[in-house]
Amino acid sequence: MTTQFQTILVANRGEIAVRVIRTLREMGIRSVAVYSEADAGARHVREADTAVLIGPAAARESYLDIDRVLDAAKRTGAQAIHPGYGFLSENTAFAAACADASIVFLGPSPRAIEVMGDKITAKNAVAAFGVPVVPGIARPGLSDADLVAAADDIGYPVLVKPSAGGGGKGMRLVENAGDLSAALVSARREAASSFGDDTLFLERFVLRPRHIEVQILADAHGNVVHLGERECSLQRRHQKVIEEAPSPLLDAATRARIGTAACDTARSVDYTGAGTVEFIVSADRPDEFFFMEMNTRLQVEHPVTEMVTGLDLVEWQVRTAAGEVLGFTQGDVTLTGHAIEARVYAEDPARGFLPTGGTVLGLREPTGTGVRVDSGLRHGTVVGSDYDPMLAKVIAHGDDRDEALRRLDRALADTAVLGVVTNIGFLRFLLTDEDVRAGRLDTGLLDRRVGDFHAATPTDDVLVAAAAHHWIGLWSAATSDPWDAPTGWRAGGARPISFRVRSGERTEHVLLAGMPDDGAVHIEGGENRTVAARLDNGTLEVVVDGRRDTYRVAEDDGTLWLAGGGGTWIVSQLREASVRDDDIHAGEAELTSPMPGTVISVHAATADSVTAGSAVVVVEAMKMEHTLTAPIDGVVEILVSVGDQVKVDQPLARVGPATESEQSPELSTEVAAS
Repeated sequence: MTTQFQTILVANRGEIAVRVIRTLREMGIRSVAVYSEADAGARHVREADTAVLIGPAAARESYLDIDRVLDAAKRTGAQAIHPGYGFLSENTAFAAACADASIVFLGPSPRAIEVMGDKITAKNAVAAFGVPVVPGIARPGLSDADLVAAADDIGYPVLVKPSAGGGGKGMRLVENAGDLSAALVSARREAASSFGDDTLFLERFVLRPRHIEVQILADAHGNVVHLGERECSLQRRHQKVIEEAPSPLLDAATRARIGTAACDTARSVDYTGAGTVEFIVSADRPDEFFFMEMNTRLQVEHPVTEMVTGLDLVEWQVRTAAGEVLGFTQGDVTLTGHAIEARVYAEDPARGFLPTGGTVLGLREPTGTGVRVDSGLRHGTVVGSDYDPMLAKVIAHGDDRDEALRRLDRALADTAVLGVVTNIGFLRFLLTDEDVRAGRLDTGLLDRRVGDFHAATPTDDVLVAAAAHHWIGLWSAATSDPWDAPTGWRAGGARPISFRVRSGERTEHVLLAGMPDDGAVHIEGGENRTVAARLDNGTLEVVVDGRRDTYRVAEDDGTLWLAGGGGTWIVSQLREASVRDDDIHAGEAELTSPMPGTVISVHAATADSVTAGSAVVVVEAMKMEHTLTAPIDGVVEILVSVGDQVKVDQPLARVGPATESEQSPELSTEVAAS
């Protein structure tokens, strides 16, 4: 018997909520969004048929509050809830509460979630169905002594893993027996802190491991099929960055065997709906695979499977939850071409992947043959520090892997989020890596390559475009007085107007003369070139010596963002040289925020003496604290207060040399006494 859903609530936010709402609309089902106060203007709220405010920004008081989510479902008449991923998607209590409220949970049973949510129980359950598991020891209540005793039989290196949770927390790689005891102590402490459960188990560490997962679909009538595998080995600190389907490692025979193992995993818990079974495979022995875990929900990387199979996984989640029988068998599933996905994060790879944020001042998302974008962004979106930093996913499909790689790189080049620093440059850097292009992947590759990445340096043409943008602004503000026109003309001969432009590691003076539609330009010390520039509705067109470039531009508090010229560029300190204030703070060192966040501590007051290395200001974002210290000895000027919300690169304090009076013995004694 099947059920017809008229209304489904989406218990999530961002790109996955937008993506689920899209399929619901195509199916003719009314969608309900829930949102926190921080997401009042979010895209998923605007695209849903109706939306309900469920609490303040903190996830535990909104998206993770089971009672508030269920109340929103009841008030809007939702017959079912799609949990997306993250938040409540693998929460046994939530799935059970939905059943108690007679609301269909678009996912497996609470029992399946519970069994697969505990890695020890899951490993034992699948092993009973003949699914290969990594050699190790896994049972509840193992003491440190039990684990140490078992390690020699398992064989080093071993991986210490927590039974609860994920994301690499509590995991320790131990290569020799002498280090195991200390690793167990620290792993238990971290697991208890992160998951409230310090249960550990051991597995043999697979050398040169590759992370390969299999998508399954199962209905309530006992039918289970797999939809091929995804390669997810490109990870940074156990977090996936780039995924693809199918894996370049597996041959057809191994693909069939690993798919059968995934289906057996689903059968071990009477699974229904969409799920993913994750395996670890040695790059040295690709025909040998071991069960790692099962994710009882939709995966972030599900679009690559959709693109090679032509199936809509959200649609089938709805259909199987409504009691429908799968309309196809394993023999009907075919994989066509190749698909690759890149995750766009609000983070700065050039600064150690610190989280970023800000307001989306301009947005450019790619289109074209074989390109798909799953995004939660819109113009005006405020990217804060309350939630996961993933903003969007860019996916490309091609007839083969090489074509998919080319299309993905082109799509990323056409992606720009003005106002928010992202990892797009790093993603494109990865796609040029020889091992990545050849499919020679393993889970440690990205961490080995991070040190080789350097932010791109803007070209002369990018700096000219930035100066031309400001030049156009001066012309727009000019009066009818010919002496006020910013032509650079002066009695006795023309003198170009000089603009100081700083972007990344480059600071240059760009000199412009004439008019924007017919002018001359050179970077100080360089050759003269012709230039013509035009600004129209956020699009800047610049022609230098006959070569045309187009940029999307936006401004915020004196900072100019340009998308074009091979990347997205942030240009600061853009002003006329004639009003330069270079010398106002001569000899000072400025402390700027490395990320958007909140000032949580100030360790000095204005006019205090500080020493190099001493803490001055502490900024917090996404539960990460960053302490800014004095770079030199001197006297500090504090520019912020505790509780202030600050932007990336915002000045927080200045440290300057002490004046003669400040260096006197009397003043030094007084300051020390205070």
